[in-house]
Amino acid sequence: MGLLTEGSPLSWEETKKYADHVRQHGVIQFIKLYHRLKDRQNDCLKWGDEIEYMIIKFDHESKSAKVCLKAEPLLSVLQEKEKENNGDVKALWRPEFGAYMIEGTPGKPYGALSSHFNVVEANMKFRRDEVTTLLQEDESILCLTSFPRLGCPNFTVPPTQIDPKTSALRSLFFPDDAVYDGHPRFKTLARNIRERRGKKVIINVPIYKDVNTPDPFIEDFSQLGDDGEAKEAAKPNHVYMDTMGFGMGCSCLQVTFQACNITEARILYDQLAGLCPIALALSAASPVHRGYLTDKDCRWDIIAASVDDRTDEELGLKPLNTNRFLINKSRYDSIDSYLSPAGEKFNDIKLVYDQDIYNMLREAGIDHLLAQHVAHLFIRDPISLFSEKIDQTDEEDTDHFENIQSTNWQTMRFKPPPPNSSIGWRVEFRSMEVQLTEFENAAYVVFIVLLTRVILTFQLNFLIPVSKVDENLSKAQNRDAVLNEKFWFRKDLTTCESPPVATAYMASCCNPDECQYKLMTINEIINGKPNDFPGLVPLIQKFLTSMDVDVDTQCTIQQYLKLIQLRAKGDLKTSARWIRDFIAQHPNYKKDSIVNERINYDLMCAADQITQGKKGCPELLGKPSSRTTDDIPNAVEKAEKSYSNSVLLRTSK
Repeated sequence: MGLLTEGSPLSWEETKKYADHVRQHGVIQFIKLYHRLKDRQNDCLKWGDEIEYMIIKFDHESKSAKVCLKAEPLLSVLQEKEKENNGDVKALWRPEFGAYMIEGTPGKPYGALSSHFNVVEANMKFRRDEVTTLLQEDESILCLTSFPRLGCPNFTVPPTQIDPKTSALRSLFFPDDAVYDGHPRFKTLARNIRERRGKKVIINVPIYKDVNTPDPFIEDFSQLGDDGEAKEAAKPNHVYMDTMGFGMGCSCLQVTFQACNITEARILYDQLAGLCPIALALSAASPVHRGYLTDKDCRWDIIAASVDDRTDEELGLKPLNTNRFLINKSRYDSIDSYLSPAGEKFNDIKLVYDQDIYNMLREAGIDHLLAQHVAHLFIRDPISLFSEKIDQTDEEDTDHFENIQSTNWQTMRFKPPPPNSSIGWRVEFRSMEVQLTEFENAAYVVFIVLLTRVILTFQLNFLIPVSKVDENLSKAQNRDAVLNEKFWFRKDLTTCESPPVATAYMASCCNPDECQYKLMTINEIINGKPNDFPGLVPLIQKFLTSMDVDVDTQCTIQQYLKLIQLRAKGDLKTSARWIRDFIAQHPNYKKDSIVNERINYDLMCAADQITQGKKGCPELLGKPSSRTTDDIPNAVEKAEKSYSNSVLLRTSK
C-alpha cells in the first residue's frame, strides 16, 4: 500500500496548504538521495513477492460467506513475532486498505541462486498456515483478487452500518468500518481523495449481459440514501461503485527486484513495462463486483477510478483555473514514460510534468529522462500528510519524496534505495492479480523473475511505444482477453549487444533502427510461433539450458512454466474464467448476472477447498506435483552452499 507514516493525519484543507512545501522538499530529498547513491554498484539480485490476503468467515448453517473484519487483531499477533525476533522471521505482515485484508511477504528477500526458486511456494504456504493457526474453525484466509459481494448488503462480519452522509467514505455501499482502522492513512486517503476531487469517485464497470439481464440495466439507489449523485454518475448497463474501497479493497500479487545499479534498474523498469499487460491478462481473476457478473476480468481500471482525485479542471471538463495541469490518467495507471536511453524514442505520448521541478532537477545534474519522470510524478498533490512529518531534514529524510512517489500507483515503480540502508536500486512489477493457490502464485512470480534474467543475460529489447502499452493494458482486462485479444509486442527482441546464442536462437539479425512490433495473441507471446516469434517461455528454457540447475529446481521451474504455457494456450482456465463457469453452472444462477448469497457461499467454499488442497481442480491447475520444500531454512542454506547454482548472478554488464 506504500508509505505508512505514524502521526496525526491532516484534513484535505490542511494538507492542501502544505502541498507546495511537500513537493519542493520531496524533490530536494530525491536530488540528495540520487547524488549520494547514483554511483552505487554491484548489488546482487534480491527479490521478493507481496501477496494480499482476505479473511473470510463462513456460516455453514445459513449458507453465507462474508469478509471478516479482524485484520487488526491478527496483525498485532503476527507483528509481535517480528518484534520479538528482531525481524528474523519467515514472513512479514503489514496492513492493507480493508479491515479484512493483510499483506504477507517473505521474512527475507530471495537471492540470485536458482535453488531459491524451490522455497517460494513453501514460504507462501507457511504464510497461510501461520495466519490459519490464529483463525476460528469457520474462518479462512484466501487469495481473492475481489470478494464477489463486496459492497452488497450485510457483506461483513461483524455487521456494519452504511453512512453516506457523515462518514469518511460517504459510500452508499462500503462502510467505514470495513476500512483498516489500525492506521489512519487509509481513511485519510479515501476522505482526501473525495474532498480534493470535490465529489465521490465514479467507478462504472460494464455488466455482463446474460440472457435474463435487464436491458438496459439501471439501478435505483434512492433506497440507499442517494441524493442524486449516484443516479447521475451511474451509467446504464454498468455496475456502479463509489469509493476507494472497491479498488484498494481488491488484492494483488507483486514482485520487487533489486538491480545491480541504477542503470540496470532503469533498464528493467522499461523492459518489464510492456510485460505488465500480458501478465495482467494471464492472471485475470476478478470478474465479479458488488454482487454482479461484469464484462471485465481484471481489477485494474476499477482501482484506477477508485483513487482518481482529479478535479473537473484536471479532467478537462472545465477550463483550468485553480489547477495547473490537464492530467490524462489517474494516479493508478500504466507508466507514462521510459527511463533508459533505449526507451526514449518510444516515449510517444505527451508527458505532463511540472516544468519548474524539471528545471530544478536538471540544474541539479539529473538527466532528462529521470528528471521528467520525477517531475511528472510531482504534478500530483500529497493526499495524505501527517502533522509530525511536515518539517523534515532533507539530508536524512525522504518521507516527502515517498509521499508523492508512493501515491503514484503505476504498473511499474522505480524505487530509489531507502536512506541509511543496505538496500539498492529496485523496481516493482505491480500488475498481476492474485491466484487461489500457492502453486499458481509461485508460478507467476518465478516466471517474472526468470524473465528479468533472460532480458539481462541475452540483452533483449521488449520496448514498444508507450501508447501501445496503454492500448494493451486496456485490452488485457476484457473478458477472456487471454484467448480473444491480440496485443502489441516486439517481434525482433535482439539488440546489437545480444550474445550470439540469443541471435542464433531467435534467427534474427540486429536491426536497432527498425521497430518490429506487431499484434500477437497471448499464446504466441508466451509459447512462440514457428519461424515468427520465439516465445517467452522457450526463451526462459533456452536460458536454463545454459545454467547448471539441480534436478529438483529444474523440475519445480518446469511445472511453473507449464502452468503459464497452458493458460496462455487456453488448455487451463484463468481464475476469472473458472469463476465465470462456476457461477454459470450453479443451480441458483438465473442467467441475470446476479451473484446471490448462496452462489457466493458455494464459490467461496470451492475456492477454500482448492486453496487447501482438499479439492482438485484440473481445469484450473492441471495436475501439479509440488517439489518445493517446507524446510525453508535448510533449503536456503543448501542452495547457498551450492556453487553451481550461483549462475543466476549473471546480469547486465
